Amino acid sequence: MTSSGVIRSSAAARAADGRVSWRSRLTRADMKFAPYVFIAPFFVLFGVFGAFPLVYTGWVSLHDWHLIGDHTFVWFDNYTALFSDPDFWNALKNTVGIFVLATVPQLLMALSVANLLNRKIRARTFFRMGVLIPNVTSVAAVGIVFGQLFARDVGLVNYVITAFGLDAVDWQANWWSSWIAIAVMVDWRWTGYNTLILLGAMQAIPKDLYESASLDGAKPRQQFWRITVPLLRPTLVFTVIISTIGGLQLFTEPVIFGNGRMLGGTLGQFQTVTMYMYETAFQRFQYGYGAAIAWSLFGLIVVFSLINLLIVRRAAR
Repeated sequence: MTSSGVIRSSAAARAADGRVSWRSRLTRADMKFAPYVFIAPFFVLFGVFGAFPLVYTGWVSLHDWHLIGDHTFVWFDNYTALFSDPDFWNALKNTVGIFVLATVPQLLMALSVANLLNRKIRARTFFRMGVLIPNVTSVAAVGIVFGQLFARDVGLVNYVITAFGLDAVDWQANWWSSWIAIAVMVDWRWTGYNTLILLGAMQAIPKDLYESASLDGAKPRQQFWRITVPLLRPTLVFTVIISTIGGLQLFTEPVIFGNGRMLGGTLGQFQTVTMYMYETAFQRFQYGYGAAIAWSLFGLIVVFSLINLLIVRRAAR
């Protein structure tokens, strides 16, 4: 082979090595940076529509902020006034009360229904699809229908109550009756959603565990509490946190139950924190004070989520 041929061969080999090296570097870069590119749209949207409004609301809460006019920086005066505001504490009491009445039965029913739908029953697919129907129904329609069901004079619930010889209930007049009515709305709408989440987690549990437990003489009830519930702990934590966030932000159901008014009854007996925030910011135009309510609600959600997280982790051990 001539020297020129050797030179051409070595040059071609170096070019090939260069192309391989470039491709390998490109592949490594793609594997390293591609995941960040794929998740970047979420963080961009979250930054624009989530993080920025949250931070900006916190900045507004430190001002005496009006739609027209100057914005006076008042430090934490809005929070000081808020924590001495009886209307805020009334709204907080209503929110927590409705949250407890709605969330605890909701999750217990979702767990029970998911356990039933996880068994071999007839028309199992039909029932699995059926539990999601309330969730896809318009929340406004749900509120209107349940508002009619709990109507004082012509409501179906009072008709059933009076049929048993009991007195009719003015469901909007008292705090306990309005809490129950709103909690029933929330449970009817969201129990099926949590049921499907828990059902999906149940189906991921290996069947061998149940077969081994059956061979050891474990009854279905024992299998449920000793196998199913402990293995559902991550999913239970998720459903509890999501239900906590939704329960403490309750707005549409009580507003429609109160015929669109933000006062939550004549004495504010079912006015939630979000209703009070809306009334303050968009009806009284006290944006700084309303922003302080929003941030206080955010802190409340964080605290309740952490408490529920600890309770569920201990209970599911």
